Amino acid sequence: MSNAFPGVDGDEATSSLLSSSFFTVGIEQIASGHKAFINFTEDMLLRGIPAMFPADCVVVEVLEDVPSTAEVVAACRSLVEKGYTLALDDFVYAENLTPLIKLAHIIKVDFRLTPIDQIKEMVETLKEYPCKLLAEKIETYEEFALASKMGFVYFQGYFFSKPEVLRNKDIPSSQLALLQLIVEVNRAEFEMQDIEKLVNQDISISFKLLKYLNSAYYSRLQPISSIRQAIAFLGEKGTRLFVSLIATSKLSEQKPDELIRTSCIRARFLENIGKESRMDHGDFFMLGLFSLLDAMLDASMEILMKQIPISEEITQALVHKAGRLFPYLHLIQLYEAGEWGELDAAMTQLNLDEHKIMGFYLDAVHWAENFI
Repeated sequence: MSNAFPGVDGDEATSSLLSSSFFTVGIEQIASGHKAFINFTEDMLLRGIPAMFPADCVVVEVLEDVPSTAEVVAACRSLVEKGYTLALDDFVYAENLTPLIKLAHIIKVDFRLTPIDQIKEMVETLKEYPCKLLAEKIETYEEFALASKMGFVYFQGYFFSKPEVLRNKDIPSSQLALLQLIVEVNRAEFEMQDIEKLVNQDISISFKLLKYLNSAYYSRLQPISSIRQAIAFLGEKGTRLFVSLIATSKLSEQKPDELIRTSCIRARFLENIGKESRMDHGDFFMLGLFSLLDAMLDASMEILMKQIPISEEITQALVHKAGRLFPYLHLIQLYEAGEWGELDAAMTQLNLDEHKIMGFYLDAVHWAENFI
């Protein structure tokens, strides 16, 4: 897969990204306060475009097809001297790249395209330089373990979103209690006063619910100070969804933060899609929220869904990758992976507007940042 917009050259794509991200949305919101890795073409490096943006917000990625000319090296040296972090993308060692290697803070190696023996040779060669190694396209725990052993310190890929299923692995009692809470709040016959009692019993859940409702996302003039007020504000369905959300976030406390962040973004994004499609957005929210539950608990989705009183449509989508809801889950997965061609076809099939989709995603990112 090419991680680029089809039919758009590098200068145009990067210029469009930077203008929309910095001047319209805010890169801090999109990148959650972390540095954003942005590809810069040879022309943009020579024109000094990266220096137009704050050094603490971006990592300047030098594309693999940028030649190591004296002019390029000088442009990169100037950026490093100004405090910018420099990364070499899709790196394959060549002696003529030495001037750039000496300047680079991070070197990115594609684990899918580069033979392991060649990677090992590059790692040995690069040991004499102060740069840190980033492993790209890490999709399995085995690849993660191998890259870690080889000396890589940064990792890019979807290995964290997949379960490390271990035979006869028991789910810890603390996580079983959280699953039980999710079960209880989603029972049709469960009364709101019972939900209030359950939430009040868990101080961390109570705190997180109140913290979220008093966050900048809602911009409330009068703070909500009790669980009863929170329940009244959210309503029955909203309370069930948010208690499920908070309990799910606690399930992933021993996992990378990106796991619950991705779940939150998916939940909100799909909820927005559900509203746009005039469908039950509660089901859409839960679909996104539980889409990484197997990775959180390192258990199969089939086993987990048997323990939660969730709709059959959600179960079909999560376990069997089928049914009416699955195309919507697949949509957000394509968006995350940058599969632009397939995404365009999926949006057409679901009769969704690409501009609205982008708005839904940015709203979901903002929403998730205020929750986590």
